[in-house]
Amino acid sequence: MVFHLAAQIDVRVSVTDPVHDAMINVIGSLHVLEGARRAGARKVVFASSGGTIYGAVADEDLPAKESHPSSRCRPTASPRRSWATTSSPTASCTSSSSRRWRWPTSTAPARTHGEAGVVAIFAGRLLRDEPCTIFGDGAQSRDYVFVDDVVDAFVRAAHKGDGLIINIGTGVETSVNELYATMARVAQVDRPAVAAEARPGELARSSLDASRAKMQLGWTPWTDLAAGSAAVLDFFRQRDAG
Repeated sequence: MVFHLAAQIDVRVSVTDPVHDAMINVIGSLHVLEGARRAGARKVVFASSGGTIYGAVADEDLPAKESHPSSRCRPTASPRRSWATTSSPTASCTSSSSRRWRWPTSTAPARTHGEAGVVAIFAGRLLRDEPCTIFGDGAQSRDYVFVDDVVDAFVRAAHKGDGLIINIGTGVETSVNELYATMARVAQVDRPAVAAEARPGELARSSLDASRAKMQLGWTPWTDLAAGSAAVLDFFRQRDAG
């Protein structure tokens, strides 16, 4: 089994150095697939992001289903950023290989910098008693899934759902404002976030319908935002204390 989670996920890097981004996300993924083929791997599970696969989805089509027209393993019709245009070909080459998966998710590994690491960024700054920054009006939404829930989905995917695109998400939209308010409350911090200019190309809304995951994998998310925030904050406390 190969679980392909590696990626260059910083949108700013993809814009300033698209060749570097493509070398990691496209060529790098081809190396992973070729290595898996040579090693005789039974399956490759490829994790992408829902925002990359579906792009800007009409409000009435949220939460997005796997059948949405923009989820066909190809670049989005109107890609707003180079990360989307490199990640989509990665998904395409993954799905076109025999016994390969393209598995869009709404989560990414925790990072301490970059757009995809907003939970980690907020956690670190809240615990250091530093102000957090919210770009734009903070109304932009994402579908946040706790890491334990995602790992459970991966384990189930090892033996189920071959050849399918499967959303892993909660189907619940959470704005950046709501995320900050929840994490600040859990961290017992009473300070408003700092407002900054909106970043160009950022999706306004994103959430995923995980009905197929329930049917094919027997998976549903169980960790709500407050519990997940508390667990993330505890992790950072223990890490920093060590």
